[in-house]
Amino acid sequence: MEEAELCFPPLNTSCTKTMRPRSVLFSSLLTFISVLTVVLNLLVIISISHFRQLHTTTNLLVFSLAVTDFLVGLLQMPTEILLYQGCWILGDFLCAVNFLVGGFLISVSVGNMVLISVDRYVAICDPMLYSTKVTPKRLQVSICLCWLFSAVHTSWILRDVFRQQDKYDLCYGECVIELKVTDAAIYTAGIFLGPITVIVVLYMRVFVVAVSQARAMRSDIAAVSLQCSQGAKPKKSEIKAARTLGVVVVVFVLCYSPFCVITVGIMTKSTWSLTATMQYWLVYCNSCLNPLIYACVYPWFRKSVKHIVTLQILQPDSCELNIL
Repeated sequence: MEEAELCFPPLNTSCTKTMRPRSVLFSSLLTFISVLTVVLNLLVIISISHFRQLHTTTNLLVFSLAVTDFLVGLLQMPTEILLYQGCWILGDFLCAVNFLVGGFLISVSVGNMVLISVDRYVAICDPMLYSTKVTPKRLQVSICLCWLFSAVHTSWILRDVFRQQDKYDLCYGECVIELKVTDAAIYTAGIFLGPITVIVVLYMRVFVVAVSQARAMRSDIAAVSLQCSQGAKPKKSEIKAARTLGVVVVVFVLCYSPFCVITVGIMTKSTWSLTATMQYWLVYCNSCLNPLIYACVYPWFRKSVKHIVTLQILQPDSCELNIL
């Protein structure tokens, strides 16, 4: 074995470097995606937090999702680049922390998507009671509970990682953890199968109602009877928001479903080995796609980005500017 092929040449127990074709070019691409994810989601965070017109209940959920995506780009994507290059240089403790943070952020992202689906379901199917059912205070409590539940759930699933991390590594420079099949099943059901089922069912109903309302608007029907909403119809802006966030949800399901299928397949073994594979990048790239969807669909996002880039937000009373 040549010395150049080792992660840590002086050590006989060092892992060998993983030889991947065009690794430099691909690593550069992954780095670009990571930086783009951080920048775009930071723009969403600044926009919603600064401009008063954007302080709506729905944007609270978008803000929470943007914070999660920002942390994915800042913390998880760089470590996945290290794993892709084949040598883990940060030690066993940070290896365990990396998987813990990754599982936590994935859990929070799924929770945010469930909250967004519920929000749009109430707004479209029960518009008369939306303002009373969905209040800023209730949404804030729901978002805090989402983050808290994700932290507790992930910590419990990965409770043995820190105590047993070193026994999984066959050589120095490797980052691998193992989960029992029962823990993997609970994680998959609680983070993927259950929530995605809820999201799909709710948005199928929202889609049906939105299509019916769009047809009613085109045909100038004054009132449309719907099974889930009698005598009232949602605002046009609510329907547009539902469609936009529907695209976000569809992209989310497409990005997460392959990882869920792979997880179920791995659970046929007695242990579940989580290694640095490219299946994570499909999940993480969803964090980069969300702000791109906002940029393509939401005029307020493009206007706010213009104000941020030109530093107009530093002017007095800039938070009162008309963005919508």
